[in-house]
Amino acid sequence: MQLTPTIAVHMTAALGALVIGPIALWARRGTSQHPRLHRAFGYAWVTLMLVAAISAIFIRDYQLHNIAGFSPIHLFVPTVLVGLFGAFWFLAKRNIEAHRKTMQRLYFGACIGAGAFALAPGRYLGHLVWGDWLNLI
Repeated sequence: MQLTPTIAVHMTAALGALVIGPIALWARRGTSQHPRLHRAFGYAWVTLMLVAAISAIFIRDYQLHNIAGFSPIHLFVPTVLVGLFGAFWFLAKRNIEAHRKTMQRLYFGACIGAGAFALAPGRYLGHLVWGDWLNLI
């Protein structure tokens, strides 16, 4: 596998979501809340997550265990789409606590979890980071 435009778009969106997610989550915590910052970074995070999830559909890996090119990491795609829908559903129903928990779970599961899985040896990003950049494998 090589760095294609689809993979570049996916990686850019995923890394952007990884970086700005904590800002969106932090902006509504504690006693000093920043609703405008939360909303701006929240919408940016949602957009980046949608781009990452949709672009992932077009990234296929036929070398790992897969079904029609879809490997287990592709299970994050419906998870993200359903999670984002659910988070906005809770927001529309004014269930702020459920919205908050859903967004936190999405960040830690889809950004941190999928990111860790993508860095595993044998995956393209894992080979790129651990092998080509750090010369550890």
